Amino acid sequence: MRHGLAAATWRERLIGPRPKHALVAALLLFLLLVTLIWPLLEVVLAGFQRPNGQLTSDYLRLVLGNPVVQRGLLKATLVATGTTLLALGLALPLAVIATRYDFTGRVLLSSLLLVPMVLPPFVGAIGMRLLLGRFGPLTQLFAPGSSDGVDWLGNLRMSGVIAVEALALYPIIFLNLRAALANVDPLLERAAANLGASRWTVFRRVTFPLVRPGLFAGCTLVFIWSFTELGTPLMFHVYDVTPVQVFIQIVEVDNPLPYALVVVMLAGTSALYVVGKVLFGRSIRASGSKSASASAVHPLRGVPALLAALPLTLVALLSLLPHVSVVLTSLSATGAWYRSLVPRQWTGMHYLAALQDELVMPATGQGPLQLGAVGNSIIYAGTATVLGVLVACALAWIIVRSRVPWRGVLDVLSMLPLAVPGLVMAFGYLSISVQCRRLFGEATPFWLDVQRFPVVLLVVAYATRRLPYVVRSAVAGLEQVPEDYERAAANLGAGSLLVLRRIVLPLIFASLLAGALMAFVFAMLEVSDSLILAQSARYFPITRAIWELSQRLGDGVYVASALGVWAMTLLSLTLVLAGGLLGKKLGAMFRG
Repeated sequence: MRHGLAAATWRERLIGPRPKHALVAALLLFLLLVTLIWPLLEVVLAGFQRPNGQLTSDYLRLVLGNPVVQRGLLKATLVATGTTLLALGLALPLAVIATRYDFTGRVLLSSLLLVPMVLPPFVGAIGMRLLLGRFGPLTQLFAPGSSDGVDWLGNLRMSGVIAVEALALYPIIFLNLRAALANVDPLLERAAANLGASRWTVFRRVTFPLVRPGLFAGCTLVFIWSFTELGTPLMFHVYDVTPVQVFIQIVEVDNPLPYALVVVMLAGTSALYVVGKVLFGRSIRASGSKSASASAVHPLRGVPALLAALPLTLVALLSLLPHVSVVLTSLSATGAWYRSLVPRQWTGMHYLAALQDELVMPATGQGPLQLGAVGNSIIYAGTATVLGVLVACALAWIIVRSRVPWRGVLDVLSMLPLAVPGLVMAFGYLSISVQCRRLFGEATPFWLDVQRFPVVLLVVAYATRRLPYVVRSAVAGLEQVPEDYERAAANLGAGSLLVLRRIVLPLIFASLLAGALMAFVFAMLEVSDSLILAQSARYFPITRAIWELSQRLGDGVYVASALGVWAMTLLSLTLVLAGGLLGKKLGAMFRG
């Protein structure tokens, strides 16, 4: 009886009475509805609403009946399907080898397989364009005597887009599969084998059903990401896919046709997610699940170890190709990587030029704090990360520690940005700005007008898009903190804020910091929001600056590559730090 009273007293003092707890949850729900659901609704309304407010399906019928749009949707679907299948073909055997076998160099090779995460696909496409150029290094390697060169891309530009995106996105499937395989009880597989099942039967009837939710999560994210990927097709000059068609049409922000096209994209990705969740995302309940995975790891030595390391090494080297090409491009003198296997002349001046360019870091300043694209990105990503951490801490506390009936809804909404295409979210915020201009005209608040001051909407978009990373980290950390610690401190007279400051936050700090770092670096390299919402040069973030520089004649591609290497270095260091803090839990941050 006394323990029950103490527990009740602790809960009352630590989290407050239930009405106050429900109030915090209601405020969080309202915040998610405003920052996440409202933009999605605005996209849908903008695709079905006339300027006078009357609803119509004319815009939708117009875009669906357009052969160009139909071809764009088909090509976007082919790119997404090809990217997902290729990424799965790379990730599945690698995840099995890295999880089930132990050999010299396994940890290093597994870490190298995550290197593609440090470079957005569209930046890697810059270097790949020079690598696959008619007189580029690939021609010099396989057809050195050709007078006309080899048009490696030609009609295979779609293949180039698929290859670059798959090499950049397969780590998402790899992380999910590796985490799922590590949680499969080896006793179940061993029992099936003892009953006479072959290895293929064991995998098909036991292992695959158990890892199916993780497989679905990774494949869905890759498909949605590649289906709405904007930067890579732009870099490969593939303009007849849906994301690029949408981007080209936003020259007139009041044009309803791109919004109608975005509605089609949202419907397609939502249908895919729901169907896949129903058919493939259901987990199978297994007795004794989550056995110690170490018992399923088989040590390898000698030739078997070399054979196991070979596919990891080959894929790691292949996935490094876009990064190497970007680095070589950045170190090449302007025009010096032409008709030669390697650049004929080397220089490091492009790195200095990338930081001194007026678009990136102007001497006089043109950004909100006179810091240019680099300063803008730091401000945007830093502010978004701080907001994300504050919201994520509150969400994690409600999800893990409260008994609010709708805490599950908050959990689902907090992860929804992973399943919603970034292009759709960006158009949602753009639609909010357009609607406010229609309602208020010149009296529109400046912070809701993307043409005058896109900073607020960019920060909110960054924070919303990367909120899942921080929420998953905070939830994982909080679930590992025994409530007895908090109960003991509260029973000794500590107030709720003191318990949070002295007990809870120090214990979850590593997980929270890792999630914050992930959110920061991916916000720094956000593509869709940056290209859609940043419409004025003075507010360009770093990704928009890379795109603009890549279109500049002369040294533009080389300076853009150098700026990409600066960004890649930052992201590499941050991912190493986040991986050290999270360890194997890194994969949980990419689960929808």
